[in-house]
Amino acid sequence: MEHWQKAFHVDHLVRGISMPPSNLDNAFRGNAADFQAHEVFSDRDAEWAAVVDSVRNVWETVSASTFDVQDLESPRRNVLVFYGVGGIGKTTLAQQIARRLGGDDVAMSHWDVPDPPLPRTVPEYLDLAKNTTFELDEVILAIRLALASRGHRAPAFDLALSRYWEACHPGESLDDYLRVRTRLSRISSRLPEQVNEILGEVADNFELPGMVGGLVSQGVGALVKALRDRHDHALALRCRRLPAILEEEPDLDALSYYPHLLAWDIDRLPPKQALLPVVLLDTFEDIAERGNRKNERLINRLVWLMPNVLFVVTGRNRLQWDDARLREKLWRTGAVRWPLLRSDVGEPRQHLVGYLSPHDRETFLAHRLTSDGRPMIPSGHRRLIAARSEGLPLYLDMAASLFVELLQSEGSVPPVQAFDRDFAELVTATFRDLTPDEQSVVRAASLLESFSVELATAAAGLARDSAALCVVDRPFVEFDESGLWPYRVHKLVRSAIRNAGFDSDSREPWSEADWRRAAQRAFDAIGVQWRRDDDDRRVLVACLRAGLRLARDFSLRLGWLEDAAVEFARDSAVEAIDIGDAPSAADGTPLPIDAAAAALAATLSVIARRNVAHRQTIADELRAILADGDLPTRMREIPEYYIAMCERDLGNFDASMRGMRKVADDGGRLAPDARRGLHHLLRRLGRFRNALEIAEQLGATGRQQRALGELWWSQGNIALACTSLAVARDHSSAAGLSGEAALCQSYLAFAAAFQDRARANIQVEHAHELIGRARVGWAEVLLQVAALVVDAGHDPDLPQRADHVAASATAVGLTSLAGYARLAACFHAAVIDSPQLSDHARMLLRESVRGAEFAYLVEIAYMFTNRDSPSALRSDWIEGEAAAKQRWSGLVTDRRAELAATGRN
Repeated sequence: MEHWQKAFHVDHLVRGISMPPSNLDNAFRGNAADFQAHEVFSDRDAEWAAVVDSVRNVWETVSASTFDVQDLESPRRNVLVFYGVGGIGKTTLAQQIARRLGGDDVAMSHWDVPDPPLPRTVPEYLDLAKNTTFELDEVILAIRLALASRGHRAPAFDLALSRYWEACHPGESLDDYLRVRTRLSRISSRLPEQVNEILGEVADNFELPGMVGGLVSQGVGALVKALRDRHDHALALRCRRLPAILEEEPDLDALSYYPHLLAWDIDRLPPKQALLPVVLLDTFEDIAERGNRKNERLINRLVWLMPNVLFVVTGRNRLQWDDARLREKLWRTGAVRWPLLRSDVGEPRQHLVGYLSPHDRETFLAHRLTSDGRPMIPSGHRRLIAARSEGLPLYLDMAASLFVELLQSEGSVPPVQAFDRDFAELVTATFRDLTPDEQSVVRAASLLESFSVELATAAAGLARDSAALCVVDRPFVEFDESGLWPYRVHKLVRSAIRNAGFDSDSREPWSEADWRRAAQRAFDAIGVQWRRDDDDRRVLVACLRAGLRLARDFSLRLGWLEDAAVEFARDSAVEAIDIGDAPSAADGTPLPIDAAAAALAATLSVIARRNVAHRQTIADELRAILADGDLPTRMREIPEYYIAMCERDLGNFDASMRGMRKVADDGGRLAPDARRGLHHLLRRLGRFRNALEIAEQLGATGRQQRALGELWWSQGNIALACTSLAVARDHSSAAGLSGEAALCQSYLAFAAAFQDRARANIQVEHAHELIGRARVGWAEVLLQVAALVVDAGHDPDLPQRADHVAASATAVGLTSLAGYARLAACFHAAVIDSPQLSDHARMLLRESVRGAEFAYLVEIAYMFTNRDSPSALRSDWIEGEAAAKQRWSGLVTDRRAELAATGRN
């Protein structure tokens, strides 16, 4: 975690909250109990293991006999990256790594001691934060100073540095420069003395006339001129690129090549002095500019030119040097040149610094504030804060500081409810290094649970994707490639941004009108995607969820949602349409919402549950929505239609018939479906010829082929039924109606089961695949019935299985399927030619039949054994009762023959 002091002061993340008092200051503050604030840092064992592996791997590379420090073509494997959102503890991680590598055994004492020991390292921590001006001089000098402080010389580099210094820092000695630079003055070193020694030795060793002993008075330029004039002496240093560097005019660009000389000097150290420098570059996002990347280009070159140095980069964003598209902005780019930056194996590579586990969150809070060695924050407070934090350490630190503030201002432990909140400061932390366009993208994306680059760009009102492409690389944006829209803003950050409203501290704050315009743009873009991909069920469901939430929260006109809702209602799938709780203010007060959108969302949510809840419950909930009166008139047909469907499944024939007729007569978008519903009801009554007349008028929108298939199987015409149902399935699949396709396939499996067991098993397997994608509860039970029919005559336990399926169907109000299960038991009894079992099965079937509805199933049960039903009720068989009896009894005969052929009868 960040230090307490950093959490209170750096970048003003927690404005208005005092520093934790010292023990003496606390003693005179008031009557509150003494307490202590402690630095807390999570284990980060995996990160330390990555450092250990990286040090070993880089050392193995540079120690090999084939390693050539002057090779500028080989891929680089010397960058270890830790990136993550602000407040995750990256700075402290880098500092602790530097301390541990520097020999501080107290730092992170729980980290494993490497075995075998690591090679000798020289760690150097550099903070690149924007609150100090970036100077390449300082970065390079820091590395050189770290070596000098340990007595190591660098003759080639010091020679070039001396020339650069004389030209670019006239009148300012190296001593003076180091003394006033706080980032460098902390490094005790005799670098200036070493530089002068090197210059003298060069003049002496190469016998440059007039130079020995006169360097200070004559200046470095004279020495360099002499070396240039005597090119062979420069080559005598054996660094083949030194002459070219000395001949180039010294400026910032030339300086960026000097690290090559320093790397050469490190490589030339005697074996007993051999070491591996480890340079930790913290807050890297502050130089990784999204524009010209000038400073990042300099660091990119520095790292490339020093392959024998391990660089540990910590920042908010993933390092993009593996992206060849940046070749115009950086010096060396691409996955070939930086292979480990794109890899997920091997070290060093890129690591996302993760959020804290639930256990670590509570441990953090327990140790953050203590009194007499005991946690000050009560356990109930800690549990709530830990849950609200989503594992973000910065949130935990902010909550701890709030606890201090409330404790001191109120004189007692604050109520737990005070911590059920977001912190607007999280917005400041998130927005700190974003451009205005990127801030707009993040705000727009926070309106959505998930988003794509295209969607975020449209919602932000931008003409180009560049800002969104930068945002999705940020660590507070999570990625899930399985989602339709693969990106999402981290839940806690998203909540903080949304709840901060337009008062958040940013360069270009949004007004309430800005938020609403962004919501409208997002809503319109979602509608465009749905209409463009309207054959994809997944797109429909995702667009409905996102669109309904936006319409509810920002009172948007329903527009395209009405068409999408009807399409959802017309299919038979049951994906949950949960749009979450309505928004509320920071104090918990509910905010105004659009009642029509909320009612439509509630309607779709209820009908999506129709196959997992009892039909009576679904009907009652839909009636309640209608009674509230919030649904637009043109949308009332959806609950009316589904109430009629529930009544049908419950066996309430008259109520279902009235509901279907009303929807059909109103002529709305569900009128064809209602007419098909009337067809179903007529079929249930055995009025098959009337049902056929309606089915032939349904057309494609009324699901004509499925209606015909359901009708033909009841006549025993299995071949014609399977043909119609297969056509219906294919049409539904082509239209993207996965639920309807699954239902048609289940009916096909059920019908085929009476005639062809081998084919039926294939159809059942296919149906299970389709249901797995669409989750159609009615079809799932129908497949259980199909399995009964497949096993008729083969499974002696089939009657008990039929009892179980019938009971399950009845429990959720599916009376039709209960009747089908009983019919399967009758088929089984007829196949094995058991009069006693047939009588019992027909008795159970009659008990599941209500009057005329489904009475035709009882007639079929007698037709199995070539008998007439004793009931006075007679169905209007399409081709006559005799033809139907011949087909059904023929199916029984065929199954007996199949059993005889297999030797089972």
